[in-house]
Amino acid sequence: MTDEEKKWINEADYEQLLRRWRFSPAGDSMFVGETGRYYGEALRKKRELLDHDAQVATSKKVGW
Repeated sequence: MTDEEKKWINEADYEQLLRRWRFSPAGDSMFVGETGRYYGEALRKKRELLDHDAQVATSKKVGW
């Protein structure tokens, strides 16, 4: 994992992480190996900071 990737993940909010998770092309290096595990954990932790209604609202805002 590069310092730039880690910095982006740490500074991104839940919506930014979720948007990238849903819309990145297959094979995006952000989701591979150590970086992918770190990303997934950060996404989970930031989601847990929100109540259910905020999670749903963010998901709807991001879309699919």
